Amino acid sequence: MKIDILTLFPEMFAGPFTSSILKRARERELIEVNLVNIRDFSINKHRTVDDTPYGGGAGMVICPEPVFGAVEHVAALRGSRPGRVVLMCPQGRPFNQALALDLAKEKHLVIICGHYEGIDERVRENLVTDEISIGDYVLTGGELPAMVVVDAVARLIPGVLGEFSSTGEESFCEGLLEYPHYTRPREYLGMAVPDVLLSGHHEEIRHWRRRQSLLRTLERRPELLGQVVLTGEDKEIIKKVIIDLQELI
Repeated sequence: MKIDILTLFPEMFAGPFTSSILKRARERELIEVNLVNIRDFSINKHRTVDDTPYGGGAGMVICPEPVFGAVEHVAALRGSRPGRVVLMCPQGRPFNQALALDLAKEKHLVIICGHYEGIDERVRENLVTDEISIGDYVLTGGELPAMVVVDAVARLIPGVLGEFSSTGEESFCEGLLEYPHYTRPREYLGMAVPDVLLSGHHEEIRHWRRRQSLLRTLERRPELLGQVVLTGEDKEIIKKVIIDLQELI
């Protein structure tokens, strides 16, 4: 996958993209990340990219010319128009695992990092295909959200992780939170690993993990259960959990 990130602060990406899984994925050419400085496409000698908003108001707005110029540059570099142009902004669609999976199918992504008070609306109307937000809060710019999106998407590309199947049981992949994990030692500071995980009975382990996943989701994110297709076994587990809780009350 080729990812072009349009930003005013390319130096912010040095750490996250040059370490751990993303570094190895780039070295193996499974992903290519290209940082494009929007300021390089400023049309004035001072290289400014923002101006005061028409109609008045606080803050500065990123002008359309340098953003259009940066996207045209990327299109020429790649030899074709990008399939998806993502704008990171607070008004966007909430980012989740389903959206990460959708973006991971693309061969080429362009991500625009907003900044200042916002970006000229003509960029949204004529260039952007997706507006994405990573949460209901305001950051100083779109750089950190872009890093989150790239990390979540890249790890879904086959070969990026050592075991691609490992992503299938993570939180949110099936709409539920993930079950607890344990490793050696078997006992630590008086805290023991659940016996079922040491039993060697794969069906019992599977049932325990599913129950824990449902229980954790019920306790921490109950609204997710309304978005999941539950099996008959799932419904029985939830019913039993509710009965147990009622007995405790």
